[in-house]
Amino acid sequence: MGHPTMKWLVSLVGAALLALTSVAAAKDVTLSFYYPVAVGGPIPKIIDGYVADFEKDNPGIAIKAIYAGTYQDTLVKALTALKSGEPPDIAVLLSTDMFTLIDEDAIAPFDDLLRTDDDKAWLKSFYPAFMENSQTGGKTWGIPFQRSTIVMYWNKDAFKAAGLDPDKAPDTWDELVADGKKLVQRDASGNVSRWAVEIPSTSFTYWLFQGLTTANNVRLMNSAGTQTAFDAPGVVGALQFWVDLSSKDKIQPPGVIEWGTTPKDFFEKKTAIMWTSTGNLTNVRKNASFPFGVAMLPAHQGRGSPTGGGNFYFFKKMSDDERAAAFKFVKWMTSPERAADWGIQTGYVAVRPDAWDTAAMKTYIADFPAAAVARDQLKYAVAELSTHDNQRVTKALNDGIQAALAGAKTPQQAMQDAQAEAVRVLRPYQ
Repeated sequence: MGHPTMKWLVSLVGAALLALTSVAAAKDVTLSFYYPVAVGGPIPKIIDGYVADFEKDNPGIAIKAIYAGTYQDTLVKALTALKSGEPPDIAVLLSTDMFTLIDEDAIAPFDDLLRTDDDKAWLKSFYPAFMENSQTGGKTWGIPFQRSTIVMYWNKDAFKAAGLDPDKAPDTWDELVADGKKLVQRDASGNVSRWAVEIPSTSFTYWLFQGLTTANNVRLMNSAGTQTAFDAPGVVGALQFWVDLSSKDKIQPPGVIEWGTTPKDFFEKKTAIMWTSTGNLTNVRKNASFPFGVAMLPAHQGRGSPTGGGNFYFFKKMSDDERAAAFKFVKWMTSPERAADWGIQTGYVAVRPDAWDTAAMKTYIADFPAAAVARDQLKYAVAELSTHDNQRVTKALNDGIQAALAGAKTPQQAMQDAQAEAVRVLRPYQ
C-alpha cells in the first residue's frame, strides 16, 4: 500500500496536468483577422483594445489582428492568401466586395450559425439600409461594422462672413449653387483664395457621385448586381450638375479633386463646404480651428446618400470550433455598447438603433448633435454601388466621371461609354 502523502501528491500533480491540458485545449482557437487601416487616426489602437477585451472575456479564443493597408490592399491580400490555401478567418472588407467574395468562393454566409432566438434577434438588429449591401440571394454574407454615409461639412465662419446664416446649410442643389456664389473668395486679379465647395473625385469617385444620383432619384444598379443604369437620364443629369459646379457656376475647383486632401483644404479654409464620409467626423472635430456644421446632402428630386464602409466577412476555410469562435467575436464586436463606443471614437455610424439608446451615446449626442446627422440620413440611404466583377464595373464608371470633370468628354458621352463597358463586363452574369 502506497504512502498517503505520495498518493495525494500524485493526484494533485494529475489534477494540475489536467487543468493545464484543458487550458491548452481551450486556447486552441486562434483566429486571423484582416483589418483595413484606411482612415486617419488611432484606429489600430482602438481595435487592439477591443481584441484584448474580447480575449479577456473569452479566454479560449485568441485573435491575431493583421493591419493590411487600404480596403483595396486588404482585399488583394485576402484573395492572395485564399489562393495560397491560407485565407484569413475573419476580415473587414468593403460591403461592396460582397459579390466579388461570393464569386471567388471565399466566404460563407452567416445564416447557418444562427442557432438561438438571441442569434436571430442579433441579425435583425442592424439598420435595414446597411443590410442592403450585406445580403443577396436570401443569405447574409456580411455583418455591418464600420459603416458610413456621405455628409456635408460647412465652415460657419465662412458662411457668416459671406452674409449667410451660419447655422443653415444649403438644403437643395439650387441653394448650394446660390450660397456657393456668395462663398467663393477671389482676389483683385480674380484668383480664388477660397472655393465654395469640394466634392472629391478620386478614390471613392462613384460613391460621391451616388450622393448626386440618389438626390436625382435614380439607382445605379439592380440588387442582384447584374445590371447597371449608368446612361439613364437621371444619372447623366447628376453628372452634368457636378461638372457645372466648376465649369458654369465656378464654385468648385476645376478638374479632379483629391479625396485625401479635401479635409486638409477644409481645415486650411481653402473650401467653405466639403462632402466626405461621416467616418471623418472625429478627424474634423479634432482639427477644425473654426465652428463647423454637419448636414445631410442637399436634395433635388429626392434626398439621400449611399451607405459606405466595411462589413465583417467569414472565410470558408474554418473548422466548426473556429467558426463558432469567429461568430462569438463578430457578435461581441457588434454589441450595442461596442457599436456605440466605435461610433463615438471614430465617427462611423453606429450600425444598430439600440446602440443610440446606450447611456454613452446619449451623452455624446447631447454634447455633439452633429453626430446624429448620418443616422438620421439613413432613412433616405441606398446601397453603395456593388456588382459582380465590381472592380472593373466601378472603374468604368470612375473613368467616365473623371473624364467629364476634366472636360475630356460630355457627361452624356462619358456615361454611355461607362454603361457600354459595364454591360460587356456583366454579360457572363446575366
